[in-house]
Amino acid sequence: MAILEGRNLTVSYYGDIDILKDVSIKASEGLITTIIGPNGAGKSTLLKALYGLLKPKNGAIFLRGEDITRLKPHQFIGIGISYVPQLRSVFPDLTVFENLELGAWIFKKDRRKVTNAIDRVFTRFPILEKKKNQKAGLMSGGQQKMLEIGRSLLTDPRICLMDEPTATLAPKIATQIYQTLMDLKNEGITIVTVDQRVKQAFEISDYLYVLELGTNKVSGTKADFEGGLREMIKGWLD
Repeated sequence: MAILEGRNLTVSYYGDIDILKDVSIKASEGLITTIIGPNGAGKSTLLKALYGLLKPKNGAIFLRGEDITRLKPHQFIGIGISYVPQLRSVFPDLTVFENLELGAWIFKKDRRKVTNAIDRVFTRFPILEKKKNQKAGLMSGGQQKMLEIGRSLLTDPRICLMDEPTATLAPKIATQIYQTLMDLKNEGITIVTVDQRVKQAFEISDYLYVLELGTNKVSGTKADFEGGLREMIKGWLD
C-alpha cells in the first residue's frame, strides 16, 4: 500500500511559473521509490513538496491516507519523515558529534535517548565515530554525506526522502551509499530518492517515476523498465 502519496501536484517557486504540473507519485511501504529524469524536470522540486518545503498551488500530500499538506517542514520529523537535501547541510565548524547532537533536537532533554541514537549512527557508519571530534567541514564529501544521512536517521524515521544522495561522490563511495539505502530498506524503512546515476539507482529501486518538463512521463516497477530503460531515456542516461 502507499504510505506516502502526492496527488495532482502543481508547484511553483514564484507564483506564476509552474515547475510541477499535475504530478502524482505513490511510495509503497518498505520499498525504494526513485524519481529520475533529465535536468530541470522538477525532481528536486517534487521531493521538496513532499516534505513541505514547497506548498503546492494545487494537489495534496497524504501520509497513510491522511492529508498532511498544511504541515510545516519541522513537523514532518514528528510524523516519521526525514529529508536529506542535495546540497551539503552539515555545520562545517562543528564537530561530527555536535552535528549529530543538533540532529537529535526533538528529544534533546533525554540524554540517554540522544546517546543511544548517536551510537546507532556510529554503528552504521564507523568512520563517523572515528572522526567524531573532527570538524565536519574537514571531512571528505562522502563522509559528510554519511553524516547527513546518519543525522536524518536519529529520529528513527519510517520514511526517508533523499535528494541526489550520491551527487559528486566518487563511484566507490556512491556504492557504499547505495548499500546503505538497501540496508535501510531491509530494515523496513521506506525510501524516496531523486537520482541522476540512473543505472545504479535502477538496480536498487523497486519502483521508478520518470519526470519530464515538470510532468509525469512514465512510471513502473523495475521489471516494467527492463530492456527499455536506455532507449526511453537516451540523451540523459549517465
